[in-house]
Amino acid sequence: MDPTAIKEGQKHIWTIGDFPDLATLIQPASDAIIDALGIEAGDRVLDVACGTGNLAIPAAKLGADVVGLDLTPRLLEVARERAVAEGVTVEWIEGDAEDLPFDDDSFDHVVSCFGMIFAPQHSRAAAEMRRVCRPGGGIAITAWTKTGLNGTLFTVLGKHLPAPPEPMPSPVDWGEETYLRSCFGDLGPDMAIATEHIDFRAPSATEWVAYNEDKLGPVVMAKSVLEPLGKFDALRDDMISHYEQADIGSDGEWSAEADYFLATGEEPTGPAPA
Repeated sequence: MDPTAIKEGQKHIWTIGDFPDLATLIQPASDAIIDALGIEAGDRVLDVACGTGNLAIPAAKLGADVVGLDLTPRLLEVARERAVAEGVTVEWIEGDAEDLPFDDDSFDHVVSCFGMIFAPQHSRAAAEMRRVCRPGGGIAITAWTKTGLNGTLFTVLGKHLPAPPEPMPSPVDWGEETYLRSCFGDLGPDMAIATEHIDFRAPSATEWVAYNEDKLGPVVMAKSVLEPLGKFDALRDDMISHYEQADIGSDGEWSAEADYFLATGEEPTGPAPA
């Protein structure tokens, strides 16, 4: 596995499409992290893989001293624009979740909402979150559950795309509780993991797929690869079927729940175990 190449690919994936538009749909997960940790005025907060600022900006509005770090320059541009428009100050840094440019014990809370899960070296990214969190500080991440609506979408995509040249961790791995706990080492067993969900709605499953074709980077990328080969229609059909099976709408429109884990923990205050 070449982590550098994977990260360059991630920059591309989250630049194509329109993630800033999609980000508005997952805002409730960022709000859930803020509530779970009790982030308040005066707290020093690091948002790892902050995207367009869904968590960093509301935390700053509460009076927290916030740093938002992301690998993708385009998302940071949008985050900066949002912060200015909403009248808050956040320090935005282009950086790598696996090599955080901060001293040990620098933050009261270290968080990531559906961002850090895309770092290729999972345990390393989790260890970096812990390293920069002070003893007694809060750590929180969200991750799509492996068997939920968005977790299984990656399985659908994987059936149609060429296999990677060598095995590599998937962001969906975080959606299995035992795996998630293992990545956080000795903190893992003590983490609280709640299953929450985000509601998605569209006029139909077909229109939800069309929206994702235009907005969601992994789907936009898949289309760019498969359409010239005449193979994208088959993926589109599978995606529509996938979403139709998840439909719980009762008013003639498509509606579905995307389950995710909200994992929270407190960095230990005692000496590290031998």
